[in-house]
Amino acid sequence: MASPRIALTLLGAVLTALTLGALTLHVPGADTVGSPLRANLFVGVLAVSAGVYLLAVRVVLRHDLPASATGLVLALAVLLRLALLLQPPFLSSDIYRYVWDGQVQGAGINPYLYVPADPALTALRDPAVFPLINRADYARTIYPPAAQAFFAVVGRVSASVTGMKAAMLLCEGVALLCLLALLARAGLPRVRILIYAWNPLVLWSFALDGHVDALAVGLLALALLARARHRDGLAGAILAGAVLVKFLPVVVAPAFVRGGRLWRPALAGLAVIVALYAPYLSAGAGVLGFLPAYGSEEGFDTGQGFWLLAGLSHLVTLPSVAARIYALAVAACFAALSLWVAMRRAPKDVPEAVVLCRDAGLLAALATAAANPHYAWYYAWLALPACVAPSPAVIWLSAAPVLFYVDPFNERFVWPGLVFGPALVLALRALVRWKRAS
Repeated sequence: MASPRIALTLLGAVLTALTLGALTLHVPGADTVGSPLRANLFVGVLAVSAGVYLLAVRVVLRHDLPASATGLVLALAVLLRLALLLQPPFLSSDIYRYVWDGQVQGAGINPYLYVPADPALTALRDPAVFPLINRADYARTIYPPAAQAFFAVVGRVSASVTGMKAAMLLCEGVALLCLLALLARAGLPRVRILIYAWNPLVLWSFALDGHVDALAVGLLALALLARARHRDGLAGAILAGAVLVKFLPVVVAPAFVRGGRLWRPALAGLAVIVALYAPYLSAGAGVLGFLPAYGSEEGFDTGQGFWLLAGLSHLVTLPSVAARIYALAVAACFAALSLWVAMRRAPKDVPEAVVLCRDAGLLAALATAAANPHYAWYYAWLALPACVAPSPAVIWLSAAPVLFYVDPFNERFVWPGLVFGPALVLALRALVRWKRAS
């Protein structure tokens, strides 16, 4: 039987081969994989990669590995990211909006004022970026102020897609360093960094497509480390920065105020929010950009955007208020969970960093699964807290959504069920075990 180190090496080699093989399916110059058949094959390869990744996670969680294994994990993580960095994005066009917003700000213009196709921005159009911006003729930017400030800074260094992708990978580097520090504080093997570093969804979302979620992940990792070091005000300020990159990280806030440590992070976070919004307030209510219309475009107002309601709609005709009822039920459940997390005393026999990441992972997974966006990269951030506090359901949700890059049935229940169904089973199994142990 192969030793755990050899098994991990072999799994890393297979993951590398699958990643490079998936790249060969892309037709050069195509803004997607290239054809429906190629897209299906591509997602099939990514699904196998996710399976290999889960086997590697099993190895690092169930076996003692030498310290040198951490070097192997990090070296392969860097290699895979460099291979994807050098390729053009073809699973999403969001990064072109990032570069565009940076160019707009470089010209001294508030990015929330105009859609890209507005005649006022004609002088900024270029053949490399402007033609590839999605929703260019009807949507102002959706990205919050912290993301906009980042786009502006990166744009001053390199107004290119590769430059923006490289900046996102630097944010990932910050996240990895923070995770190593958190693992050390928790007394856990550093090789568990694999849970984040080898995750295929993380790789393709950030190294290939350069999604701004990488910035949110880097800031969230910094906030978790600051909170673990009892720097509450700093943690609150950094978490607010993460929220103003992508609003979803706000859901982990209750994990940061456990034990009544509320006012310092809350005040620091509020100050950061005010400071970041201030430069863009000339847009008035437009500072929210495309966000108010985004939910309607995703089907959240009718309920068809929610997995559970999409499934129920196959059985019965849903009332017009179904989406509101669902939202209220989710809000009530999340509020109860948030209070439980914030008020419950941490067990003395569990390292504080583990409790913090466990709570953050639970809150993040519940909120993300309840919103169930159909864009795969929305789930990649779940791999971050799972490194320190592994949960089968959370790890599954951080990787399995690679399936969302295609939908052969063009609907929101059957195919997503391949992700949410197993996640629900894993979560229920964990709940039963927890009740038996308590």
